Amino acid sequence: MAGSPILKFFGKRVREERLKKGLSQEKLAELAGVHRTYIGMIERGEKNITLENINKVAKALEIPVSDLLKGI
Repeated sequence: MAGSPILKFFGKRVREERLKKGLSQEKLAELAGVHRTYIGMIERGEKNITLENINKVAKALEIPVSDLLKGI
C-alpha cells in the first residue's frame, strides 16, 4: 500500500498545510511527537500513517483532521 495514490495525496496535503504554517519538517515532527524522517516519509506517500498519527499531525498543524482528508 505504501506509495499508493491515496497516501501520496495525503502526503501532499500535509506538506501544503505545513508550508502554509511556515513549519519545517523538523518543527512539525517535534510538535507532533514523531521523528522528522517520519514526516518526510508521510509527505512522499511512503508511509501508511495511522489514525493516531493523523490526529497528532493535525493537532500540530492546528487544523481539524477533516482538513487533511479533504478530497480523498
